[in-house]
Amino acid sequence: MTLADGTSDDDADATSTVSRAFDVVASLAALTRTRPGASVTDVARDLGRDRSHVSRTLTALAANDVVVRDEQRRYRLSWAWYTAAEDLVDRRLRAEGIEVLDELALSTGEAVFLGVLRGDTTVTVVESIPASSRMVGTWIGRAYPAFCSDAGQAVLWDADDDEVRAVLAATRFEAAGPKAPRDVEDFLQRLRAARERGYAIVDEEAEAGLYSVAAPVWDFRGEVVAAVQVVGVRTALEPRTGEIADACSAAARALSERLGGIR
Repeated sequence: MTLADGTSDDDADATSTVSRAFDVVASLAALTRTRPGASVTDVARDLGRDRSHVSRTLTALAANDVVVRDEQRRYRLSWAWYTAAEDLVDRRLRAEGIEVLDELALSTGEAVFLGVLRGDTTVTVVESIPASSRMVGTWIGRAYPAFCSDAGQAVLWDADDDEVRAVLAATRFEAAGPKAPRDVEDFLQRLRAARERGYAIVDEEAEAGLYSVAAPVWDFRGEVVAAVQVVGVRTALEPRTGEIADACSAAARALSERLGGIR
């Protein structure tokens, strides 16, 4: 049978099945963020769905190596899923990020970037640089020390103190910026202040005269995967901090929504 919108019953059923499966995966990812596994009942309760339907979905996902079940009959995402998810998030970041950044650059008139964490550095993966920004060249693919980069605080937004110390354990706290953090404890203090503020400010930490505002981007697993940054000359950008921060945070939130990071 063909429906009014031109799709068949089979097409609609397939779409519904895929949608339910992704809902179960998203629920399982959230439930196992702080524990080793979740039961069928846990997932059914979280989604407000019938336990038998959730059980069948989890069984099918396990058969396809998307989830695994332990001896206590608790489920968690498989490593195969995480590998696929990492690739998917990376692709979506680049594909969706350019549209979000173009809109942000247009509204602010400043250079904007999307950075990710690589070891103890941040790397720009997407950028949008309007002519009015007076910024020359490209930062795509270039690494910069995370402790003083425009994205550093935002990409470590959800990391606890010990995780941050581990990331920066081999870092040499040497930078061209006159206001760069002196050590990891100095960085942590600035990160805590950024979280309380709701966005990061990097004021002449990477380079003299350079100022930036950044906000974290979350994926469907509830993890920070990138940072949106607005970067410019300090004398021009610092007086507009509130305006820039609102626009940057809204852009980061919009990109997070596209990655399933805000439910």
